Amino acid sequence: MADEKTGRTGSVSRKTNETSVSVSVNLDGTGVSRIATGVGFFDHMLDQLSRHSLIDMEIKAEGDLHVDDHHTVEDTGIAIGQAISKALGDRRGITRYASLDLAMDETMTKAAVDLSGRPFLVWNVNFSAPKIGTFDTELVREFFNALAQHAGITLHVQNIYGANNHHISETCFKAVARVLRVATEIDPRQADRVPSTKGTLV
Repeated sequence: MADEKTGRTGSVSRKTNETSVSVSVNLDGTGVSRIATGVGFFDHMLDQLSRHSLIDMEIKAEGDLHVDDHHTVEDTGIAIGQAISKALGDRRGITRYASLDLAMDETMTKAAVDLSGRPFLVWNVNFSAPKIGTFDTELVREFFNALAQHAGITLHVQNIYGANNHHISETCFKAVARVLRVATEIDPRQADRVPSTKGTLV
């Protein structure tokens, strides 16, 4: 179980020829974030992820934005996933599972998560336009795929209906945030046990 004094925290620095990303998370935070990726819409989505999961996040990314946003978004997802995995440790005491239907205006999106240690993404989300402003809508999936793979989580996201692409993207981030909030919480009834009959999640 986490040290009550330090909380469950994780930090990652990742540097390639395409990006330089540093991420710190605190699973026992209050949803405070400091985010700067150079991609305005992405920053807005990451702020929603932090605020609604109550995971404190510090994210700094510099990437080859003169090419496009792809490397920055994907590598940020990788680093956040790795930081969350570090913060979870052996995943002892966590609630592990959560699911939620999240409504925002005309849009409804469902997210379900298993903090299983086994990475998998099921993505059933379609956008009606290739861009939201200057942001490529296909990068929403790329982000969540990187997050799931490197956090070691099974993640299912389904947009049930919606018309506005900004709303569709935002409900994805908010719904995932809310299920992460529940699944990462310590279950007081099994705070000293790994929630698996195998005895391990990693």
